[in-house]
Amino acid sequence: MAVDTLLRKFLIPEMIYGNGAHQLTGQYAGRFGISNALVVSDPGVVEVGWTGRIMENLALAGITAVPFTEITPNPKDHEVMAGVERYHTAGCDGIVAVGGGSPMDCAKGIGIVCSNGGHILDYEGVDQVPMAMPPLICIPSTAGSAADVSQFAIITDTADRRKVAIISKSVVPDLALIDPLLTTTMPAELTACTGMDALVHAIEAYVSNASSSFTDLHALHAIRLVTRHLAEAIEKPASLEARNGMMLASTQAGMAFSNASLGAVHAMAHSLGGLIDSPHGECNAQLLEHVIAYNYGSAAERYQEVSHAMGIDCPAGQDSCTALTAGIRTLRMSIGITSTIAAPGIHYEQIPLLAEKAMLDACMVTNPRRPTQKDIEKIYAAAF
Repeated sequence: MAVDTLLRKFLIPEMIYGNGAHQLTGQYAGRFGISNALVVSDPGVVEVGWTGRIMENLALAGITAVPFTEITPNPKDHEVMAGVERYHTAGCDGIVAVGGGSPMDCAKGIGIVCSNGGHILDYEGVDQVPMAMPPLICIPSTAGSAADVSQFAIITDTADRRKVAIISKSVVPDLALIDPLLTTTMPAELTACTGMDALVHAIEAYVSNASSSFTDLHALHAIRLVTRHLAEAIEKPASLEARNGMMLASTQAGMAFSNASLGAVHAMAHSLGGLIDSPHGECNAQLLEHVIAYNYGSAAERYQEVSHAMGIDCPAGQDSCTALTAGIRTLRMSIGITSTIAAPGIHYEQIPLLAEKAMLDACMVTNPRRPTQKDIEKIYAAAF
């Protein structure tokens, strides 16, 4: 592997990792000077009890907890703005997010607007957030999004039916309390989708044109961990070994993509998910093999390393690209992601619109091969 001699920046938040980390919420919120915390979560996390436990932990530290749980999958712009209103009305001075990518991204959006004013969609793009957010603690309950360690916030523009990417060091949380115990309540479908999200994060970071020696280490190890632990996490949801493996994979993939960015899979998944409000990890899984087939010639050596990390052998008479895409297809089918993007609510005639929006996504910039809109349309068609 060539020595990386370019100047690189690597940014991650303070992290505490391990079983029981969530119990430190009140202690650290106090250290950040928070006395009145907006607790951002969603109905599913409330139902399994994690939101309540975090609020109790804050109360034990003498910190008022103001719940904001009106959040749907793929957080919407109006949900962010409702959270801003709740934050100001309740006189909050910090934010605690507990849940998957949706609550954490929504919490980031709330923090952005609370410090900078305006509307959340004003901050789309790279380095468009000038002022730091209020103190933000993220406690992930899924193993996939890695919003707890990343510079990304993804918010749905409901008027235009698309997802916008906000990428800035200003949205990196102050603290991530990463506790594999919280993932033991995830249902199988969510485990599968978020696990594939982690895998795509790692693969796209590894082949990104902004990758570095720092991100490569985390990306490759994340790929190995997902391959080793995802099926077991689905089959044995109480397995702490499997849940820890997947949470570590999510964290390492997050550190990789937050600093190397992503590629066409995510750009296309954002466009698709914004149009039909479908699960982000599922969109990624449906598109991954088709984007790899398009990209392969521009990053063949890197994709071969991905194959090696996944334990995929190239049979005699089969090219290495086909072996990798077949291996990924086998993995996603084995964990129950069997559908194509031809889901209810999307029609073949919408492919040009999907491609147009995907081309505008910030993640497309770091794809290893620079596509045209026609190229993206062909990839969508192949995945249909």
